[in-house]
Amino acid sequence: MKITSVDTIPVSVPLVRTFKGSYYSMSHRATLITRVHTDEGVVGESYNGDEDTAQATIQRIIADQLAPRLIGKDPREVEARYEDMVPATFDILSYRRLPIMAVAAIDSALWDIVGKVAGLPLATVWGGYRKSVPIIAIGGYYGQSLADLGAEIEHYRELGFAGCKVKVGGASPVEDAERFATARKAGGADFVLMADANQGYTVQEALTFCRLVAEHDLRWFEEPVRWYNDRLGMRDVRLKAGVAVCAGQSEIGRAGARDLIAEGAIDVCNYDASWSGGPSEWRRVAGLAACYGVQMGHHEESQVAVHLIASTPDGTYVEAFHPDRDPVFWHIDAGRAPLRDGHLAVPDRPGLGIEFDWDWVNRYRLDREKG
Repeated sequence: MKITSVDTIPVSVPLVRTFKGSYYSMSHRATLITRVHTDEGVVGESYNGDEDTAQATIQRIIADQLAPRLIGKDPREVEARYEDMVPATFDILSYRRLPIMAVAAIDSALWDIVGKVAGLPLATVWGGYRKSVPIIAIGGYYGQSLADLGAEIEHYRELGFAGCKVKVGGASPVEDAERFATARKAGGADFVLMADANQGYTVQEALTFCRLVAEHDLRWFEEPVRWYNDRLGMRDVRLKAGVAVCAGQSEIGRAGARDLIAEGAIDVCNYDASWSGGPSEWRRVAGLAACYGVQMGHHEESQVAVHLIASTPDGTYVEAFHPDRDPVFWHIDAGRAPLRDGHLAVPDRPGLGIEFDWDWVNRYRLDREKG
């Protein structure tokens, strides 16, 4: 089997409103469909990322730098193909995350081919520990009242989520603690709640927040402190507050995740395969985490994460957004299993198991005129 071509389809969907986290906002939800074609008719397909403004650059990297290194080679030799692509990340004058994301897109599609050739879902190819994974929402964005926040949390339960990551870090610890308490009251005692500061707090602010929500069963505190000293800061929050800390999505390679784990900064590593090198790199990080007793999560991207999390006994949750925040999750895959009892089932189809709704894709793709 040989690779004959690689193509990409950029998709961008305008959101019904702008969603605001601690120090960022989102008005569109984007993704990039990547398709690796072979001479035997097997096509590896994936969709990855949320880089609305950088999509065109990632596409150029795939077309100009990665695809020429892969044409004529066996897609089933994923480790060899990964090494073929790595030199695209070596340019010290470029923004390194973008070629790493380009590698991740192709790596995901190559693994899809492996699963399709084997006739197995990738969760089974990678170890097959469970058939479904608990799923949590990412929500609680700023710009709404406490009553609206409570209604949002109640709606997540209705949609079938097991819990929610509530956005904090963009207000004072006192205000955010009130918002978190509102979420707890609305969700109930059995609803899993995390806090996600997106690096918005100082260490002291993070410790204050932990103290104020101590009675509300905080499952983990995600990226609690500012980026410029985050490993030591997260370690301090973890040890002083006695809460589980989660991070890893902001790392662009396994070495960064290694340092978080080895330095005792985290309890859960939510390394993002779509942002940081693909499933191949996530699985390397998972092996390292297992040596330290650190659990694995995944930042968003449930279409890949459900297979990765389901393949390891150290997996935690997959993540998704409200339909208004992420139309892609709710519409792009016509064969996605419904949420049941707080879980998302692993697709029983081979590979990633994605069945693209091409009518929906064609409505929002950016590479041709829409009829």
